[in-house]
Amino acid sequence: MKSGFVSIVGRPNVGKSTLMNTIIGAKIAIVTEKPQTTRTRIQGIHTCGDGQIIFIDTPGIHKPQHRLGEYMVEVSTRTFDEVDLIYYMTDVTRPFGGGEQFVINHLKDVSVPVFLLVNKIDLVSETEVDEFIQSFTSQMQFSEVIPMSAMHGTNMDKMLELTFTSLPEGPLYYPEDDLTDQPASFIAAELIREKALLLTRDEVPHSLAVEIEEFKQQTGGKVYLRAVIYTERDSQKGIIIGKNGQMLKNIGEQSRKDIEIMLDSEVYLDLWVKVKKNWRDSESNLNQFGFRL
Repeated sequence: MKSGFVSIVGRPNVGKSTLMNTIIGAKIAIVTEKPQTTRTRIQGIHTCGDGQIIFIDTPGIHKPQHRLGEYMVEVSTRTFDEVDLIYYMTDVTRPFGGGEQFVINHLKDVSVPVFLLVNKIDLVSETEVDEFIQSFTSQMQFSEVIPMSAMHGTNMDKMLELTFTSLPEGPLYYPEDDLTDQPASFIAAELIREKALLLTRDEVPHSLAVEIEEFKQQTGGKVYLRAVIYTERDSQKGIIIGKNGQMLKNIGEQSRKDIEIMLDSEVYLDLWVKVKKNWRDSESNLNQFGFRL
């Protein structure tokens, strides 16, 4: 049996969460078109006849603008020394730049194998893929270079085969039926945040946090879930609530459906909106929302 931990790192919005969800076959990490959607490390567990891989989806590495951003970058770079293998994921539609150089400079010092994953190859020509790869391999030697599509699963089998080859022999760290180590309350909060980001588009930036205040099974099997969406300004609260409460109703309906699929149970979602000014720069508020190193 082979087993080990694999960190998925890279710039924001290159497809890291999509990759992990595709491998696991379930929605463990939320996905939007907005950069920096993932805020903390999320583990997905892939178990098969060859062994077990624990994938760690990490926040995109970027130049932080607040304490939350600093936390996100720390979470990503800290995994470099905690895993058996690193996937450095890139987006072939975005040219090599200073952000990629920043990541590579950090990766040059790691002691574990690094795979370069070149995502979204279905959107460009083979020549463009080759030129893109050259811009990275001229900067650093990678253990493997894998052109792929996280969305469509292209070259996924090859990637997993090479991954197991690179991992050490070891036990199953988790029961073989487990897909993640995250509690259901965490995933429920993330699903609510995902719908708020998707439905408000560019009207509300990444100043949203979701806290689950109550999560309990009721008589008859129905789950009662009370959650609060926090914003940083009163104007953002108004956008989340919407005219006559319609936006909040839409967020609640869409997120409830995903939560019911996750729990395989009927859910009563009691959703509220509150303001915590500048919470992204407050250490106590960050701790309250679970952002702890």
